[in-house]
Amino acid sequence: MVAVPKRILVVEDNDLNRKLFCDVLKANGFEVVPVADGQNVLPTARKFKPHAVVLDIQLPNVSGLELIVAFHADRMLKSIPILAVTAYAGKGDEEKIRAAGAKDYLAKPVSIAPFMAAVRGLLAEEAAEVEAE
Repeated sequence: MVAVPKRILVVEDNDLNRKLFCDVLKANGFEVVPVADGQNVLPTARKFKPHAVVLDIQLPNVSGLELIVAFHADRMLKSIPILAVTAYAGKGDEEKIRAAGAKDYLAKPVSIAPFMAAVRGLLAEEAAEVEAE
C-alpha cells in the first residue's frame, strides 16, 4: 500500500518565504498548495482539505489571527492544526496567537530544521486526534 502524502496549505504573502516553505515541504514528501492572499485561504482550504496549515500572521487584507479564528469557527476546518509564523514577534504575540487557536508558533526568520520539526509535530498531533475520535 502506497502512503498518500500529507497535504499542507502554505499561506504566505512574501514570494521568497512562500517558495522556501513550499520547496522544503515538497522535498520532504508533502503535497503543498500555496496561497498568497489571505482572502483566498478559507475557500482554498475547503477545496484542498489540508492536514495542516502553515500561516503567516502578517498578511494583506486579512490578518493571520483573523484566519485562525475563522478556521476554528468553520465546522469543516476547525480540526486542522495551524502553525503560525511571523516576523513581528512582539511581547505577548505568541500568547495571543496560541489563544486564537494556533497549535504551534515560529518567529521568522525560520530555520529549516525547527520548521520541519514543527510541521511534523502538528501532523503527529493531528493523527493522534483522528485516532482518538
